[in-house]
Amino acid sequence: MSSGLPDNTTNPSYQIDESRYGKIVCYDQSLLFEKREQKGWESGSTLASSLPFFITQLFVANLSYRVIYYLTRPFYLPPFVAQILCGLLFSPSVLGNTEFIIKHVFPYRFTMVLETFANLALVYNIFLLGLGMDLRMVRITELKPVIIAFAGLVVALPVGGFLYYLPGNGHPDKIIAGCVFWSIALACTNFPDLARILADLKLLRSDMGRTAMCAAIITDLCTWVLLVFGFASFAKSGTWNKMMPYVILTTFFFVILCIFVIRPGITWIFAKTVKAGQVGDTHVWFILGGVVLCGLITDACGVHSITGAFLFGLSIPHDHIIRNMIEEKLHDFLSGILMPLFYIICGLRADIGYMFKFTDKIMMVFVISSSFLVKILTTVVVSLFMKMPTRDALAIGALMNTKGTLSLVVLNAGRDTKALDSPMYTHMTIALLVMSLVVEPLLAVAYKPKKKLAHYKHRTVQKIKGETEFRVLACVHILPNVSGITNLLQVSNPTKQSPLNVFAIHLVELTGRTTASLLIMNDECKPKANFSDRVRAESDQIAETFEAMEVNNDAMTVQTITAVSPYTTMHEDICALAEDKRVCFIILPYHKHLTPDGRMGEGNSSHADINQNVLIQAPCSVGILVDRGMAMVRSESFRGEPMKREVAMLFVGGPDDREALTYAWRMVGQHMIKLTVVRFVPGREALISAGKVAAEYEREKQVDDECIYEFNFKTMNDSSVKYIEKVVNDGQDTISTIREMEDTNSFDLYVVGRGYNSDSPVTAGLNDWSSSPELGTIGDTLASSNFTMHASVLVIQQFSSANRQAAAAGGTTAAGMVVGAVGSNQESAGVGAKTIHDGEPFMKSMYEDDGDDEEEEHHYGIHR
Repeated sequence: MSSGLPDNTTNPSYQIDESRYGKIVCYDQSLLFEKREQKGWESGSTLASSLPFFITQLFVANLSYRVIYYLTRPFYLPPFVAQILCGLLFSPSVLGNTEFIIKHVFPYRFTMVLETFANLALVYNIFLLGLGMDLRMVRITELKPVIIAFAGLVVALPVGGFLYYLPGNGHPDKIIAGCVFWSIALACTNFPDLARILADLKLLRSDMGRTAMCAAIITDLCTWVLLVFGFASFAKSGTWNKMMPYVILTTFFFVILCIFVIRPGITWIFAKTVKAGQVGDTHVWFILGGVVLCGLITDACGVHSITGAFLFGLSIPHDHIIRNMIEEKLHDFLSGILMPLFYIICGLRADIGYMFKFTDKIMMVFVISSSFLVKILTTVVVSLFMKMPTRDALAIGALMNTKGTLSLVVLNAGRDTKALDSPMYTHMTIALLVMSLVVEPLLAVAYKPKKKLAHYKHRTVQKIKGETEFRVLACVHILPNVSGITNLLQVSNPTKQSPLNVFAIHLVELTGRTTASLLIMNDECKPKANFSDRVRAESDQIAETFEAMEVNNDAMTVQTITAVSPYTTMHEDICALAEDKRVCFIILPYHKHLTPDGRMGEGNSSHADINQNVLIQAPCSVGILVDRGMAMVRSESFRGEPMKREVAMLFVGGPDDREALTYAWRMVGQHMIKLTVVRFVPGREALISAGKVAAEYEREKQVDDECIYEFNFKTMNDSSVKYIEKVVNDGQDTISTIREMEDTNSFDLYVVGRGYNSDSPVTAGLNDWSSSPELGTIGDTLASSNFTMHASVLVIQQFSSANRQAAAAGGTTAAGMVVGAVGSNQESAGVGAKTIHDGEPFMKSMYEDDGDDEEEEHHYGIHR
């Protein structure tokens, strides 16, 4: 609209008027072309005038969103809160009306450019939402989530209409179109954000969490159906659409087109053109172009362009690598760069000051409170008929109030069609903010899942008797971790009297790119279609490698599990699963990996933090494997017979070393294993110089002597076992003795105790040089590249309930950890070693922990 302003002004003036649908701004259209003395490409053009402002807007939007996001994360607030706050920051009631913002950041004359890019970002964001939603996740195996979902919708929709028409809530002249969009925004539940809240709070695998997720998926799909009918029912002016039957009919035909033409067509094209699992950039370009085309088709049909983008995302085959490739190319740029523009647009449309001209403050509080309570009360009432715990019902009700981008989409769609005016749009935006502020903090503080009374005694290897099942939790991050751990398990001597039950867990980091469908996984089977192709392929290989151990061994069973969790809380999943499965031993991979030149690389520091946290909180004994190509069962001698593998157990003293000795002793049952136990005894000089350390050593020595005596007595006639005592005077003397052993024997595996917080005269002077505290003094020395280049190391820490409680309270790690090393010894050894004590019990624990039998509580992060 022209205002009669001069054509060549560079300080534009605007004529502004307010209406219930927002500001009406009049300015000279020639202001889009700033006429200044410019040369060449800088001539007065829309590009030259709008581009600098757009770049400024992009920078301001991203900076504001990131700052607010990182400020809200410590308070357990979902990203949606940061998104709304980022928009409201530039609303007319905060910074939006300041002269600097209007003149230099968000000038009125370039609002259409900003909205264009924001809507484009929204279309692609909705496409990613459809791309990440696998309809095969919707498996209605029980009636409970279905009833919760439909009850929430059936109650929330009319309650939303009632609240919409309340006197004092917004402009008195209201239309039914606004009621529809208001009610849909109130009733919807954002499934991706709900899944992330559950993942953050370790409730993803709880019964309550799975019920909430299933109900959220159903609610999400119903919301899309209602939204499409809302688009079809009302014209751009908010009035009834006379073309509604044709709009619904054409949209239905487009859905049929996606199911029977687009999806099979994309599958066929990929199958014909994709070779060796590689996808060219051309495929991605056509897919991204298809998003815009489908959006254009549905927009022409009379429903919003986001409908076409969402349906096109659902049409992409979920078993194809193209999904992962598109997410990698599009997700980070979209969510990190373009989407904040959409949040800014939402904020520019919200005017809190203008809202209060028509909305009573008390009425506003009542409406927001009622909006939050409606689903909670509905869920509680429904739970009374389904015999569901009231606490779980309250939690699910709060979770069903989880809002996300879809809520803002509904509101903005109503705003674009003039179904929602500025007061009602602003009111619902604030309601969404308040509801999102409450959900996750309320669950984090008030809801704790039912704690299982974990009452089992076999928390250490020492307590496993000859006819007791040996339960092990094996953790891997990446595929190279698998070979060493599987070979270690194979030489752990599973027998029919003492079978080995392995729970192999693949640990996957939860990142910003992780889709909600990735979080929905079957617990104890290989992950299938719910994974991105890269993660799924790696998980399949890991599962197949572990399950291959069962083929030729009747005494071994394997279950594979995949857990998705942030690195900061991944140790909670490990400890939770260990207690849930009642394992007595956890095997963790060392965070550093073998490089091609035979040395240990830098490794992943996050994996190191996970290992240290597990050592502190583990409900059982823990072992860390430093794998240097451990392959104790991989080769044969020139006679075709399995080669002997040399295992050395270095015994210094203490509970950790006794646990390590027990584990090493367990291996002896196999004829391919030759075990050498070396006990380091402090000399007279070492005891004199040790002082208080010597007194502590003498107290432990009596228990150590009993363990060693039992070991020697039961293996005295076994030619595959050798026991040696070495007298040393300090740590340096101990290391020199180990070097001499390495030079003469070339061991494949070293098994040692961690010995944390347990000083000994034979390790005096070594603590100052330790670089990896999780390995202990001896383990860190053995793992260093300048000591040995081929032997693997296993470090074991024995569980102690007293030390665990002290560690949890004071941040110190207790119990001992066994480290074992395995390498590739190619020399042939004697064959036909005698097998011992198949059905004979291993040595009983002589260092029982009084607190082991106590009932302990446990916070679940993984489904039972």
